[in-house]
Amino acid sequence: MGLKREKKAEVREVTSIRNDYVRSVELQEQRQKAHKVRLFRRLSVFGLMVLMSAIWIGTTLHAQSQTLSKQEQLREEALIALQEVEQEQESLKEQIVLLNDDEYVGKFARKDLFVSKKGEIIFTAPKTEEKADEKE
Repeated sequence: MGLKREKKAEVREVTSIRNDYVRSVELQEQRQKAHKVRLFRRLSVFGLMVLMSAIWIGTTLHAQSQTLSKQEQLREEALIALQEVEQEQESLKEQIVLLNDDEYVGKFARKDLFVSKKGEIIFTAPKTEEKADEKE
């Protein structure tokens, strides 16, 4: 029982003084607290805007680098195709020069088209690859 009385004695209500100075200090503390809350909100919004901007810039750069690499790959493929066409063009130019030579045209006609001169007999021999296939 003695403990209960001590606890009651410890719990004392203190009445605050409600004068102008105390009210002005409390009002100033409330203003500072409100200012801190507003500052935290502003910094949070600013930080969120910076984060969103960084994400947007990052995705844009990534998309542009992918587009650039695809374009570079297409360029390389086009250069390879161009080289092949140029080689084919050179080959065709050489063939045009050869076809303008009457002697070459005659040899070509005899060999591939089996055209013969008067009194000439054409014999065809099997190719070496065909002979190798027959032996196996």
